[in-house]
Amino acid sequence: MQVKDNTFLITGAASGLGAATAERLVAGGGRVVLCDLSDAVEAHAETLGERARAVRGDVTSGDDIQAAVDAAVELSEGRGLAGVVHCAGVVSVAKLVDREGNPADLDAYARTLQINLVGTFNVMRLAAAAMAKNAAGEDGERGVIINTASIAAFDGQVGQCAYSASKAGVVGMSLPAARELSRHGIRVMAIAPGVFETPMMSEIPDEAAQALAASVPFPKRLGKPDEFARLAEQIVTNPMLNGETIRLDGGIRMQ
Repeated sequence: MQVKDNTFLITGAASGLGAATAERLVAGGGRVVLCDLSDAVEAHAETLGERARAVRGDVTSGDDIQAAVDAAVELSEGRGLAGVVHCAGVVSVAKLVDREGNPADLDAYARTLQINLVGTFNVMRLAAAAMAKNAAGEDGERGVIINTASIAAFDGQVGQCAYSASKAGVVGMSLPAARELSRHGIRVMAIAPGVFETPMMSEIPDEAAQALAASVPFPKRLGKPDEFARLAEQIVTNPMLNGETIRLDGGIRMQ
């Protein structure tokens, strides 16, 4: 599949990984629908020009994501939704038992799984239903779904039970979803980023961010959002990438 003249839905597109991916796909001649809860998504879509549209939406809402999918189909000018890069998610940190001996909040755990895991499933199911209606291209391909996992799925740290579980679930869905959707000519991949320069990273102290950057074997720095976007673009254009999770982390293994 080529990026040029195809239409993609990007979630979490107001900033960070999603915003960078939208920029790269538009630069490659694609069309994008940017979906995010933040009103900043509309301003970002405007900067990208006529090939971009913004849809405010919650990834856990069936109605919101269906509206975003419909907007992408409309923007495609009859070609249909070609791909999804799902970047929306939250980070949560909470110990099972805190210093005072109190148990973790169950609602907070459920919220993390609802957004990161159920939200991913919601986006996949609605996007796949739209892609299955596309005319088959080369090799019978009709679409590609790229989800965002995390190295926390493999190297979860203290306090990351909810986050690691949610991202491990994203990894776990990749192969069965790819197998199921193969009959429709739809590929499913996941990217597991390491430590990246995103708004989430800006929430931690500078000293901690510098320590994380120094712990990356090479290059010794935080990843750049466009490096994620470049990998997403490669997945779109390489039809043999399917049913797998790719770590994008500079070789880091979290302690």
